Amino acid sequence: MRTLVFSLFTLLLFSCNGNDATSAAGVAAPVSAQEDRDLELPNIKLNIAGTNPAGALLIGQYADQQFRADSGVVQGNMLVFTRNQPYRPGHYFAYFADGTTVQMLIDADQQFTMTAQGGDILGSMQVEGSEDNALLYDALRFEASQQDDFRRVGQALRSLSAGTPEYNNFKAERDQLVAQRQEYLESLFAKAPNSLFTSFKRGGQNPTLKEIRGANGQIDEAAQVAAYRYDFWDGVNFADNRLLATPVIINKLKRYITELTPQNADSIKKSADFLMNKVLNHPDYYKFFANWITLNYEPGQSTVMDADAIHVHMITNYFTRERAFWADSMTVYGLQDRASQMAQSLVGLPGPNITVTDDKGQSRTLYDLDADFILVYMFNPDCDHCQEETPRLVQWYQQHKNQVDVYAIALDTEDAKWKNFIRQYNMGQFTNVYDPSNRSIFKTYYVDNTPELYLLNKDRIIIAKNLKVSQLDQAMTFTR
Repeated sequence: MRTLVFSLFTLLLFSCNGNDATSAAGVAAPVSAQEDRDLELPNIKLNIAGTNPAGALLIGQYADQQFRADSGVVQGNMLVFTRNQPYRPGHYFAYFADGTTVQMLIDADQQFTMTAQGGDILGSMQVEGSEDNALLYDALRFEASQQDDFRRVGQALRSLSAGTPEYNNFKAERDQLVAQRQEYLESLFAKAPNSLFTSFKRGGQNPTLKEIRGANGQIDEAAQVAAYRYDFWDGVNFADNRLLATPVIINKLKRYITELTPQNADSIKKSADFLMNKVLNHPDYYKFFANWITLNYEPGQSTVMDADAIHVHMITNYFTRERAFWADSMTVYGLQDRASQMAQSLVGLPGPNITVTDDKGQSRTLYDLDADFILVYMFNPDCDHCQEETPRLVQWYQQHKNQVDVYAIALDTEDAKWKNFIRQYNMGQFTNVYDPSNRSIFKTYYVDNTPELYLLNKDRIIIAKNLKVSQLDQAMTFTR
């Protein structure tokens, strides 16, 4: 494989590490001066009976990264986290050497004590000095008290047919459990409406699944999912940056993009736009969402057909000089230039018509080939994967030459190496072309790694790309 361009990750490696990112050492960046003035110096005491506090760690999270925030010190029977700088507000876990974990919320009040029995952290937890954690454990205990009932009802519903009296009875019981849980949480939210606890728990709630019925009176599942997806972020307060230091945001982002959104380019672009429009005025969320979605659909990193289209869409719309405030102008220019090249050869677009000189010195135009399908094959003679795939392509072509023409483009090589490769791998039946200057193919068929295969149909529309030879038979059945 020959890599021809830098990845987005390389381009963003340094530009993404602002004040809210973790450092290369994995330690959280310090809080801002303004935040520092509002936060207590930490003195967090954990008295967990039956555990050995030696060697315990405090682990935090920011966006999609976890980091070691601190190491605890032992004072008598207690584990203490203390230092001369506040912790960033957010959700943390204390990890003990024996596997015991204690979750906690850390906000402005960073001097508190948590006491519990090692074998029953949840049931025995007592909190002094932290309203956030007192409320958190109240909520966790209530939710745990409902688990058996939710499990019993769920098993019953899965075994019954929808619409039967028994099914409806269990469904009504489940709805009642959900209402009880929500009522209890709302009572806790009312005690501390501006707290980290309230923002954390409210943001993590899922929307209610609406009963939307079609003209035939039956549940319209597609409309249900669409409404659920539309309401999915309603509980999140994007004005609260503390949530980025909890699992809530990354968990919702992953579910929203990869589970609730159909995995095709058009649907993902639509969901991304909906979400990005929500955070245009919330810079920290904007930066995280833009980077995560774009990197997730980096060419070669996703199994979604034509992930390049998503990648290009994100770069074009959200990595502009005006919007990508965390990146310098050269980084933005590099990303936009790369996206511009990729945009010429997305699935569903007409394949660019190109004219390049062949191995006999003649100009050969792609659209002069007249088979029902055209394969545009880009390779490098020194590329190991090209040396593996080319014989497979030659063999496959022998069985499909009545349907397919191959336009084979050599890249980043020398004339002698190219012609020797053609002879060595019996590529004489292909249209073999090479332009040492790359001018003939600049901003036409994008390639980041060789070998690269594009498939054009009889209308010369790109119907598939980033293919292996083993995928060609299936790809030829695609219609656009």
